Amino acid sequence: MKKSEKINKILKILKKKYPSHSKTTLNRMRTKPNAFKILISCLLSLRARDENTEKVSRALFQVASTPKTIASMPTKKLEKIIFSSGHYHKKAQALKHVSKELIKRFKGKVPKTREELISIKHIGPKTANIVLAFAYGKSVIPVDVHVHVIANRLGWVKTKTAEKTEPELMEIIPQKYYADLNAILVQFGKEICITTSPKCSICPISKDCPKTDVKRSR
Repeated sequence: MKKSEKINKILKILKKKYPSHSKTTLNRMRTKPNAFKILISCLLSLRARDENTEKVSRALFQVASTPKTIASMPTKKLEKIIFSSGHYHKKAQALKHVSKELIKRFKGKVPKTREELISIKHIGPKTANIVLAFAYGKSVIPVDVHVHVIANRLGWVKTKTAEKTEPELMEIIPQKYYADLNAILVQFGKEICITTSPKCSICPISKDCPKTDVKRSR
């Protein structure tokens, strides 16, 4: 079986098991996209459980849902609202800085290009691609640790960093899966293909996986 056929087969199986729009907070936001809310929720999601991201995002947007309202909010009040997302001091600083930059440089609007997005401090390639894919429907692949690890484990790529994984995936993943790939592999990575010790015994694609660099499995 050709590599492209294997990739198609695996993604078809995983997409059926993990329908993207109903899973993560960020993916659910795609149904009624608001670029600023998606950006802020993505920043809040860093090193946070998805249920916390949803809870904190909802609480924040009830009182502040625009760059102006977040930029003008007292830092202590913002920290209190986002406390349960973890790393709240740094995240509050990031939210306020990003909001001020949007007002100062982009007339309060979230940019629609990767170059402009990553020019703002605290916005990295993954966050930029999530905004582009989920808010603006652009053909990009957001790559986080789950996507990076699983793509290497499946033998699709041989890369050391998420930044290097992204362009290689763009060359081999069918474009129809671009928007859903992150959601599919994040859920798969959390439930079965866990970074430290994957549950290969119950994996729906175990027969098609070379288990590259897997030292220990369950």
